[in-house]
Amino acid sequence: MKIKILDNEFSVCKLENVDEINFNGDFLFIGKTDEEISIVCQTKNLPKNYLECENGWQAFRVEGILDFSLVGILAQISSILAKHEISIFAISTFNTDYILVKKDKFSKAVHALKGAGFEVSH
Repeated sequence: MKIKILDNEFSVCKLENVDEINFNGDFLFIGKTDEEISIVCQTKNLPKNYLECENGWQAFRVEGILDFSLVGILAQISSILAKHEISIFAISTFNTDYILVKKDKFSKAVHALKGAGFEVSH
């Protein structure tokens, strides 16, 4: 399976409202529930009105469009990284999955995934 490294730094934040979100950036993931509004965005596009924020994430993208009938891709990746004591923040879109890892663990994550047979590229 192919995984692509995304060459950006990301932030995961809880927001007060959506007023300051930059919808023109390349990457923006929004989650809204009855309890919160959360986003994942490039750190350079971080809105100022966040309530809490966790900076310093890097990301992988599972390459290709994943059919909804596929089972266990994210579980396999997260299991490999968990065995190496690397926590993740996962996001799924209609097409594929994104896995965020803290910057200080990213090279260890790349090594672990390559060691498990994944093709990791830029």
